[in-house]
Amino acid sequence: MPLIDAVITAGGIPKPDEPLYPVTQGKSKALLPIGGRPMVQWVLDALDGSALVGRLVVVGLTPAEAALTSRKELIYLPNAGSMIGNAQAGLKQILALNPDAKKAIIASADIPCMTSAMVDWMVNTCLASDHEIYYGLISEADMEKRFPGSRRSFFALKEGRFCGSDIIVLSTALAGNYSPAWNEIVGARKNIFRQASIVGFDTLLLMLLRQMTIPEAERRAKTKLGVKGRILLDPYAETGMDVDKPRQYEQVKRDLEARPAPPGTPPA
Repeated sequence: MPLIDAVITAGGIPKPDEPLYPVTQGKSKALLPIGGRPMVQWVLDALDGSALVGRLVVVGLTPAEAALTSRKELIYLPNAGSMIGNAQAGLKQILALNPDAKKAIIASADIPCMTSAMVDWMVNTCLASDHEIYYGLISEADMEKRFPGSRRSFFALKEGRFCGSDIIVLSTALAGNYSPAWNEIVGARKNIFRQASIVGFDTLLLMLLRQMTIPEAERRAKTKLGVKGRILLDPYAETGMDVDKPRQYEQVKRDLEARPAPPGTPPA
């Protein structure tokens, strides 16, 4: 089985009007300390520990400021200015190094509770079918059971209430070849109804009436955005527990710092 390379988007710097600014103070969110190391290192460790993942591309940090470690090939790229731009830069780097790469992982630097087993599940599930993008949904019940009071942004589909995962798998063919609407959708990623309105009023109406089904959402993505997508019901709340607010940062810190340290880990 060919290895799948991964892009870690780590360019986010909270602005003064954003909830996490009092914690980051104008610095990179990915470098917030957890257990004596930067938050992004936890994400790297999860990808590093997967036998299905190849090289790792970190976009938005420099080796000097991050000082990250990995047993796998680790490449740094500068911040491209947006989440889409960073993902695109990472995909292009993967293709430059391996023109035969068909799929890639995109993971956010702010999901430090993710583990290698969760990465394995995502990759294995995606390799079982042929789609251009795979997007995970996490049920409200699973999220609240794992992280009580997480205050995620849940939205209702006919199948239930969900929030989105922050690790996706997508076709490398999408590098430089995607609908302009994706920029708006990613910009509105914390507001599912704003995203639905970008796709179309009929989609928004179905969301408001809670009549949108997962198969219908997949069909509309193909029609409106030109992407053959598959929505996965991700059983792992950790992949959607991103750090956007001080409360969430403290919550994941408590969770991770209570874990036993891996062998050979230096003391905090």
